[in-house]
Amino acid sequence: MGLVSAVLGGRIRIVLVALLVVAGGIGGAYAMGIIGAPSVDGVDNRFAGVNETATIIETDVRVSNPNPISANLSGISVDYSVSMNDIRMADGSKDGVSIGQGTTAVPLRTALSNDRIPDWWVSHIQNGEHTDLAVNATVTSSTLGQSFEAPEITRSIDTDLLSAFNSTETREVNASAPVVSDPVLYINETRAEWGETTDEQTALDLTFVVHNPKPYPVAISELGYGISMNDVTVGNGTTESEYVIPPESTETIEATTYIDNENLDDWWVTHIERDQTTDLRIEFDAKIDAAGTTFSVPLDALTYEKTFETDIFGNKAASESGDSTATGSDETAQTTTASEADTQTTTSDGQSTATESSTATDAPTPTATPTPTPTAEQTATATTTQSDSGTTTTDDGLL
Repeated sequence: MGLVSAVLGGRIRIVLVALLVVAGGIGGAYAMGIIGAPSVDGVDNRFAGVNETATIIETDVRVSNPNPISANLSGISVDYSVSMNDIRMADGSKDGVSIGQGTTAVPLRTALSNDRIPDWWVSHIQNGEHTDLAVNATVTSSTLGQSFEAPEITRSIDTDLLSAFNSTETREVNASAPVVSDPVLYINETRAEWGETTDEQTALDLTFVVHNPKPYPVAISELGYGISMNDVTVGNGTTESEYVIPPESTETIEATTYIDNENLDDWWVTHIERDQTTDLRIEFDAKIDAAGTTFSVPLDALTYEKTFETDIFGNKAASESGDSTATGSDETAQTTTASEADTQTTTSDGQSTATESSTATDAPTPTATPTPTPTAEQTATATTTQSDSGTTTTDDGLL
């Protein structure tokens, strides 16, 4: 009897709701508490392409209608934004959306302007290689005269670009010249940390512990560097200071290299094209004065390589498996795509908040080795010292 009563009661309620909608309109039914308010269940983002100027983001905003009938909530508009470290990266909106019973996936397609990338990079480095991603969505019903905000989606993005540069491995510097025997110097330690970062450039402060095994001074008159990310040159130059290492002694040399931030939007294109993966490479060369002769020496032993990845929207694994929707629970919801009003599909209801960090892939840390056995000419002694506005896409969210 209880089951029959429940079924009949449900049907009677549906009929009453329908009569109230016809008699007083949806607005009146909402005011009387008969029609429930729509809500946002979640937002799914994914990268869908990139060119020289813009990165395409495809978004599904899942709007839920809690009512037992397909109330014609046709005056729905959906707005959303993506921010990284409080820098607005992209905005999207779509008007004239109708939602039926259950959950409707409202598709949007927006453009992230690549010229926002240098600003984000500066914030990422200044924040200790950490980014807080935030996605906000709002649903507005002109019929109900109300706006409904979704819970903010947040995610942490972390990288570690420099730690593997810190090494106590001893490496030889060879001049490969007949007038001086090799090695001409030993590099006994290397360290790196981020220096001052401005809108124009990112400083990289480097430290080298250098040993001169010769019975005469050796000078480094110029230290050159080149920094590339996915073969895109993002920085190159030479240091202006001259360093002199006295005979058979060890000196600590400090040098500052720079990334030109204006080149980072070109790097970003390759980062997205390679599924958010980047190969960082730093190369060095030097002009060395020894025994009255100047040599140009490539410092191949100091070449630094690091591969790092990001997973900005937390769905790389799903994308690689062919499923663009991140799944976070076993619950299912009736989901109707807004552009397919008469079709219903069942999907997994993803978690709206992802807080796990996407950490860079670590390159092997060089292993410290003993100072090489000196030749009869020299003895090497290793010593160590320790809201700007983003791009807004309207026109139904389409480019």
